[in-house]
Amino acid sequence: MMRLKVFGGSANPGLAEEIAEHLSLPLGEMETYRFADGEVSVRIAESVRGADVFVIQPMSPPVNEHLVELLVILDALRRASAGRVTAVIPYLGYARQDRKTKPREPITSKLVANLLTASGADRILTVDLHTGQIWGFFDIPLDHLPTRMLLSAYFREKRLKNVVVVSPDIGGTGRAREFAAEMGAPIAIIDKRRDRPNQVKEITHIIGKVYRRTAILVDDIVDTAGTLVAASAALIGRGVEEVYACCSHAILSSPAIDRLAASPIRELVVTNTVPVSVSKRIDKVRIVSIAPMLAEAIGRIHEDRSVSTLFGGPAAP
Repeated sequence: MMRLKVFGGSANPGLAEEIAEHLSLPLGEMETYRFADGEVSVRIAESVRGADVFVIQPMSPPVNEHLVELLVILDALRRASAGRVTAVIPYLGYARQDRKTKPREPITSKLVANLLTASGADRILTVDLHTGQIWGFFDIPLDHLPTRMLLSAYFREKRLKNVVVVSPDIGGTGRAREFAAEMGAPIAIIDKRRDRPNQVKEITHIIGKVYRRTAILVDDIVDTAGTLVAASAALIGRGVEEVYACCSHAILSSPAIDRLAASPIRELVVTNTVPVSVSKRIDKVRIVSIAPMLAEAIGRIHEDRSVSTLFGGPAAP
């Protein structure tokens, strides 16, 4: 069996260290530096010839900086004769640009998939893709981990009463349905209208029974938090007693924290697929680590064992 090695980029070093610790491995030695004009350069500082290498690098802000760094790391590993290279991308950037909605628009998710493959990735390990169709953009194997087990476990421990799981938009219905199955709760759906990215025009309708219930809003990405805050206000207006929220990827761009602080949301539960800075860790924000699950998935991939059984899927034949 090939040697297992884990490297971490600069996007989320804390997560990389935690994963390596769970695997009882030291992080691989790598030197990363910038030229005066901002160009990134990488040198792998140890032998990886014939090794099974995993590179942990989410595309967190600044997304372009971290994407290019990942591409350079993958190229360096390929040229260093690594046996197999897996890009572990807990948060896959550009996932919201997965289709053409207007003439002359790009499909940037496909472009990113092509870049990763061309740079030397043999397979991808990621968490909660924005849409399932992105899976088909890759011509290499992709393993996809959902966070619903971790997040639902957090809420089950709180022993909330009369819970309803709410999707903040029509597109997230499938995600909410899976989360509701984990919680053993009914679902509701909010129909929203959006003029431009990151702006919600109005909440038009709530489908489902929410009166006098405890609502849990479920989303994959929270960027400016406009959708969640508008949805929470609409739910309170419909007689919901308490509103909680959860997401996989807490981007929390400005003015997300101010919006959350002023909103009726009691808690926003997130994972650490992207780093949550100290300035964003207000009392309402709770962080659940994805490191144990990623470490287990890496171990299974290295040993050619099933990954789907981690989240209740059938074992590979």
